[in-house]
Amino acid sequence: MKKSKYIIFFTTIFLASCVSSPPEDPDNLCRIFMEKRSWYKAAIQTEKKWELPPFVLIAFVFQESSFNSNAKPDREKLFGIIPWLRPSTAKGYSQALDETWEQYIDETGNTWARRGSFSDSADFIGWYAEKGIDSGIKKTDARSLYLAYHEGYTGFKNRTYRQKQWLMDVADKVQNRSNMYQRQYWGCAEDLRKESKRLFFF
Repeated sequence: MKKSKYIIFFTTIFLASCVSSPPEDPDNLCRIFMEKRSWYKAAIQTEKKWELPPFVLIAFVFQESSFNSNAKPDREKLFGIIPWLRPSTAKGYSQALDETWEQYIDETGNTWARRGSFSDSADFIGWYAEKGIDSGIKKTDARSLYLAYHEGYTGFKNRTYRQKQWLMDVADKVQNRSNMYQRQYWGCAEDLRKESKRLFFF
């Protein structure tokens, strides 16, 4: 009986430790990475693999999920009051749709990837952004990359976003946040690298 209680106790502790809370200061990239060391590691790996800069990546995650690993679109209301279906299958840090997530898994072979995992979501965003970077979008052009992320590359090419003023406004916010994060990152990138080596991150 005692053994069962211990198993339940430690299982609960383990599961709780797997849930990553949002950073304390979401407006400061340096503090985010100092607090979330595994996020920094994931961001650097994403940059090396897909060319997407850390400041663009984190701007995407902020916009899509506000750093909430369990984020989902709000349910629609039936008759204006009864919670009903969600408008899409978007989920996790990246708010990736089921279909696009399956495409990512098929192309990368990352079979065990989860949208509630920051490193997997970072890799997903990098994978998707790399398609735009390869087609000529600058890797620091967070606005265009975000519009393509939302509309798909065919939609982006056809400029479907021009019919959605709200989306263009959001893309501008993503670019502004990316610019802010970039300025901050320039001031702490070297310190982060030194600290990561000291802690044997790589």
